[in-house]
Amino acid sequence: MTPTALIADDEPLLRERLVQLLAEAWPELEIVAMARNGREALAALNESRPRIAFLDIRMPGMTGLEVAQQCAGRNVHIVFATAFEEYAVKAFEAGAVDYLVKPFDRERIVQTVHRLRERVQAPAPDLSAWLAEFARQVNPSGSYLQWIRASVGTQVRLVPVQEVQFFQADDKYTRVVLPHSELLIRKSIKELLDELDPRQFVQIHRASLVNLQCIDHVQRTSSDYWELKLRGRDDVLRISRSYLHVFKHM
Repeated sequence: MTPTALIADDEPLLRERLVQLLAEAWPELEIVAMARNGREALAALNESRPRIAFLDIRMPGMTGLEVAQQCAGRNVHIVFATAFEEYAVKAFEAGAVDYLVKPFDRERIVQTVHRLRERVQAPAPDLSAWLAEFARQVNPSGSYLQWIRASVGTQVRLVPVQEVQFFQADDKYTRVVLPHSELLIRKSIKELLDELDPRQFVQIHRASLVNLQCIDHVQRTSSDYWELKLRGRDDVLRISRSYLHVFKHM
């Protein structure tokens, strides 16, 4: 069976460099997906089902560690990539197949490929317990956006992020929808996606982010679309097909 791999890194040049070095060291390896961030990596894992995942530890949206947590039970061998040697060593000690320190080195790639060739036929190790603890160390919740600042007339209002039910793009602004009011901010959905805790907020559409704690249910409509209903609200939000995987693994 042809070995398959996913490469996830937010730096385009490093992604291409890794593709090049892997092609030299392991011509049979098929790169089935490339991802620019953690959310794209998770979508690619669901769609392409690679046997190996090269994950940058620090990526916007979701870290490589958080993506790796979603690999539990999928028999995916993990190779972490990082610019921080301390993270790399801890990843290796935990039982990940290997680690790569940036910038990527040809000799190191050859060593990694050798280990992968030996292990890829066996079941991937279960890293769940270690990943949960290490993810908290590398990206503690305090590093995510905690407050939303919005100008209201001559005042600046501060709103705790956990009170927000959903964000929705609206022309040049983004709607911040609260239980009993709304605000407008200039921060884009893309910026919010990189700053919010992915364990609390998920993207359901290119223009919408939703607080998981506020979801009542998800349903398929008669037109074969998927919609999301929030608790205590009349709003019905459309879910794009490309984001349905978020709910399939909950």
